[in-house]
Amino acid sequence: MKRDDRRGERFTYEGVDISPATGEVTSRYSLDGRPFREVVHLPGDLDWGSPGVAAAARVLFLLSGISYYKTAAPPVIDLGDTPVTADEIAFLREFYVQGLGEFSYVNDLPIDDLQIVGGRPDLAEPVPWQLPEERPLIPFGGGIDSVVVVEETKQQFPDSSLFIVGRFDPIEDAAAVTGLPIVRASRTLDPQVLRSRELGFLNGHVPVTGVLSAIAVLAAVLDSRSAVIMSNEWSASSPTIEVDGRGINHQYSKSLDFESGFRTLLGAVLPGFRYFSALRPYSELWVAERFAQLPEYHPVFRSCNRAFHVDPALRASAWCGECDKCAFIDLILAPFLPAEQLRAVFGGREPLDRTEMLPRFRGLLGDTAATKPFECVGDVGECRVALELAAARPDRAGNPVLAQLRAEQPPAPAPADRYFAPMGEHFIEAPYAADDLLV
Repeated sequence: MKRDDRRGERFTYEGVDISPATGEVTSRYSLDGRPFREVVHLPGDLDWGSPGVAAAARVLFLLSGISYYKTAAPPVIDLGDTPVTADEIAFLREFYVQGLGEFSYVNDLPIDDLQIVGGRPDLAEPVPWQLPEERPLIPFGGGIDSVVVVEETKQQFPDSSLFIVGRFDPIEDAAAVTGLPIVRASRTLDPQVLRSRELGFLNGHVPVTGVLSAIAVLAAVLDSRSAVIMSNEWSASSPTIEVDGRGINHQYSKSLDFESGFRTLLGAVLPGFRYFSALRPYSELWVAERFAQLPEYHPVFRSCNRAFHVDPALRASAWCGECDKCAFIDLILAPFLPAEQLRAVFGGREPLDRTEMLPRFRGLLGDTAATKPFECVGDVGECRVALELAAARPDRAGNPVLAQLRAEQPPAPAPADRYFAPMGEHFIEAPYAADDLLV
């Protein structure tokens, strides 16, 4: 097979440095001699002397390399002198191959030949993580999923805290409503990555939730937190597209497969540490119904991805009302919120009010002529049930978008009730699990 000349030769893990004085963890990599350096900063007044810090920093080092590997996607990853087990290498390969599935597909660049070499087996002893009480840390993005998790969790565990990476106005507005303290981190990518086009790098989606999960674990260790509670729901495990019998999932690092593998990795180095998604057995419809009952968040929440652009100058100051994420949030909330309230959320640009948005909705609904978007959106079944429920609302009578979509689409899957009850595997244990999840 002819070698793809877009690919490099070897990606190398050079080392990770911990600086308590500056509150920084610096991960160093290289690709065919080109160095990369990523810095994660956390508050210096946290417990940098905790014995779990080195273990958590090593996990972060393993996962964050993916942002630099993809610049030329070589067939070999060299772990150098990184302490690592055979099980961790297997997990890491899965993280790269599955997590870069969308990247590989969009760039027409198979990476199934990836080999991981190097590393040394002499890991430090595991650090048991047993705290006297539950003090959860909740990664918070300001959208409906994490809002519902926060509100459910803080009722039971008042000593909960939010975890936020960076600073984005929509997240800050919603975080203020929670009333919870914040453990804040910053992640500084190597500036070369932001010059990808200029430097001729490959570009595309990376499983960033996996990297953020590792930063959250480090933050939890530093702040003596017992658990990291994610907000990834049931349909995050659904493939975005199937190619040659293989599922490619934009949300891989939000999926049950990633959660399972990452839990196993953590269990070996920080036994007793809890990492799980509180929404894993629930549909987006279940989440949306509960979010609709939290009116204090309706004016401030945001799930439009244009609000979170890397370049602050390009960030949208309000819902754009045009992207796939806006269309999905509108559709999933439409059964549960009055039409006028949703119009207000979107500032008069509600997607369901505009026929030019029909192609976006067709993609969400599984139209054979459209493609499900590479976005964090629900599965086709959830969207079709939402369509039926929204169209049945009296305040949506005569809506041309809903009428057109109902005329085009097959009936919603039955029974619809299954989307409002727990379904599927999960890792939620007592004391966090509701009674109906422990039977």
